[in-house]
Amino acid sequence: MEKISAKEKERHLETAETIDDRTAVPTPERVESVDEKQDRDIEKAVAEQKDGLPAPIEIPDGGWKAWLTVLGAWCILFSTFGMTNAFGVYQDYYVRFYLPSYSPSTIGWIGSTQLFFQFSMGFFAGKAFDAGYFYHIVSLASLLYIFAYYMLSLAHQDAFYQVFLSQGVAAGIALGFLFLPAIGVIAHHFRRRRSFAMGIVISGSSCGGLVFPVMLNKLIAAGGFAQATRGVAYLCTGMMALAVLLMRTRLPPPSKAKAQGNAPPVPLPTIKELVTDTRYMLATAGAFFNIIGIFAPIFYMQLYAVVHGVDQNLAFYTITILNGASVIGRILPNFLGDIWGPFNAILVCTFGCAVLIFSMLAATNAGGIIAIAVLYGLFSGAYVSLISPLFASLANNLAEIGIRLGFAFTIVAFAGLIGTPISGALLTEDLLWARPLCFSGACMIVGFSCLFASRHITARQKGTWRV
Repeated sequence: MEKISAKEKERHLETAETIDDRTAVPTPERVESVDEKQDRDIEKAVAEQKDGLPAPIEIPDGGWKAWLTVLGAWCILFSTFGMTNAFGVYQDYYVRFYLPSYSPSTIGWIGSTQLFFQFSMGFFAGKAFDAGYFYHIVSLASLLYIFAYYMLSLAHQDAFYQVFLSQGVAAGIALGFLFLPAIGVIAHHFRRRRSFAMGIVISGSSCGGLVFPVMLNKLIAAGGFAQATRGVAYLCTGMMALAVLLMRTRLPPPSKAKAQGNAPPVPLPTIKELVTDTRYMLATAGAFFNIIGIFAPIFYMQLYAVVHGVDQNLAFYTITILNGASVIGRILPNFLGDIWGPFNAILVCTFGCAVLIFSMLAATNAGGIIAIAVLYGLFSGAYVSLISPLFASLANNLAEIGIRLGFAFTIVAFAGLIGTPISGALLTEDLLWARPLCFSGACMIVGFSCLFASRHITARQKGTWRV
C-alpha cells in the first residue's frame, strides 16, 4: 500500500469533521433512524478504508437488527446452556436408574466433558468469529448439537460410552462453537449497554433451565428416557432454526477488508502478549477456580434434595427454582455492571456463591434447600452472565474480544473438565456431602481472591473504581 501523504491525511480529517458536523445534528426535514445509521456506518467504514485510512468504528447501541440479534442469541443460550443447567436431572436419573453400574464420580465425567468442550472450543470459535465465519459455525454447530441429543435418545440403559459420546463429547463440541459467537456478536451492536444486552442473552440459559428440568422429569415419568430426550431435542431444533434466521453481524470482518486490499486490520495480541498481561491472567485464574466450584450445587441440587428427604415432587423442582431465580440474576447484575463496572459486580456475586455453598451444609430440610436454591440461582446466574462482559472489558479494541474470550475459556475448560468428577469422587457412594461442598466453597474463595487482585490492577491503570 502506498504511503499516505500529509495533504491526503489533512483532507481526510477535514472530510471526517464535515461528516461529523453533518451527522451530529439531524436536519429538521428528516431524522435518521438507528438502523439507517448502522447501514451508513458500514458504507462509511468501507469507503474510508479504500482511502487507506483506518475507519472509525461506531456502535449504535440499539435498532431492530440489534434486538433481533439479541433474541436469536437468547434462543441459542436457551437451547444450549439451558440444557446444561438441567443436567442435574440427568445426573440424578443416571445415578439412581439409568447407569446403576457406575459411580457418581464416573457419571460426573459426562457433564464435565461437556463443559470442557463447551469452553475449550471457544478459542477456535473465537478465531473463526473474528475471521467472519459467524453464520458457518453457528449453522453447523446447531446441526451437530441437535444430532447429539437425538443420538442420546437411542442410548441403551447402562451403556455409559453411548451416553458419554453423545451428551458429553458431541453436544459439548457443538456448545463450544455456539456459545462464544452468540455472545460475541452482541459486541457488533452494543457498546455502552453491552453488559445489559449480554445479560438478556444469557438469561436464555436460565429460562431453558426453567423449562427443561420440568419437561424432562414429566416426560421421563410419562414415556421414559428416550421419549423425554427426543422431546427436548424437538424443542431445541425449533429454537435453533429461529436463532439462525434472526442473528445478524454488523461490521465487515477484518479478513474481508484485507482481501479487498483495504487498510490492514488491527493486529491481534499474540499468545505471549496474553500470557504476560497480568490483570487478564489473574482474571482467567479467578474464572478457572470459580468454574471448578460453581457447578457442584447446580449439578447435585436435585440429588441432594432427594437424599435429605424432601418430597420427590418438590425435589424435582429444585433445579427449576434455582434457574428461575437466576433469570433475575442474569439481567439485573449486568445492568448494574454497566454502571459500577463488571469487576465490582462479579466480585459481589462470587463472594455470595462461596457463602451459599458453605451454608448448604446446614440446609437439611425442604425450607432450607429451597432458600439456598433461590439465592444460589441469583448469585451463580449473575456470575455466569458477567464473566463474558468482564473479559470483553479487558480487550484493548473490538477486534480482540473474540480471541480474549476464546483463550480464557480454553483455560477455564480444564476447570469444567475436572470440577464435577472431583466433587463426585469426594461425595463417594456413601454421599458424604461435606467434602465436595467444602472443596467447592474453597475454590470459590480462591477465585474471588484472583479476581480481586485483577480488579485492583485494572482500577489503578484506569484511575477509577468503576471497573
